[in-house]
Amino acid sequence: MKKRVLAVITAMAVSVSVFAGCSKKSEETAPDPEEKQEEAFVVPGDEKSSVDEQNMEEETEQIEAIGDIDVDKNLFDVTITVPKDFIGETTQEELDAKAKENGFKSATLNSDGSVTYVMTKAQHKEMLDGISNSINDALAELVGSDNTPNITDIKANDDFTSFTITTKNEEPDLAESFTVLSLYMYGGMYSIFSGNEVDNIHVDFVNAASGEIISSADSKDAGN
Repeated sequence: MKKRVLAVITAMAVSVSVFAGCSKKSEETAPDPEEKQEEAFVVPGDEKSSVDEQNMEEETEQIEAIGDIDVDKNLFDVTITVPKDFIGETTQEELDAKAKENGFKSATLNSDGSVTYVMTKAQHKEMLDGISNSINDALAELVGSDNTPNITDIKANDDFTSFTITTKNEEPDLAESFTVLSLYMYGGMYSIFSGNEVDNIHVDFVNAASGEIISSADSKDAGN
């Protein structure tokens, strides 16, 4: 399920028109943030008392897999190579049609099943704007959701390397703590597609009443 979520997000990332919200197909396949959170963790007070460890491992593996995406910025063009796992089954004919539809310079199916897209810098910026909007929409869905009812706000910096979660809790509950993995994924995805890979995604939890930082997390420590 986690792999499917990332595959959908990546498919959206390589299509400017999908990110612009003009594609009916994107509305049908886009993951529901609350549904994903419901599968990802157990809300305190529920009869289940432990997080599904297999889901956590899958989430972490997919965060690491984002690093397989290559971005090469030239003087006029941007080249993005997306691995097969994020593409699915496709043909060169289908890619040619997609490239023409989106105005990309080319879309090439490689021998290993990965796909290399070449687009203008303007198209790349439009794509990044779409990714940014999608991430911000996902963050908004987490605020006051059924699974994270005590989260009152989530803010991120421009490149999604730093997040601040404001909560009514005096310390993060289980659901809020597990949300951190999603933020690592969003930050990692944006950094890879922007071509500016980062070493760490930082998350602060702030108590809504006191305004004080009650907990912090860093993606660089996720595997420790």
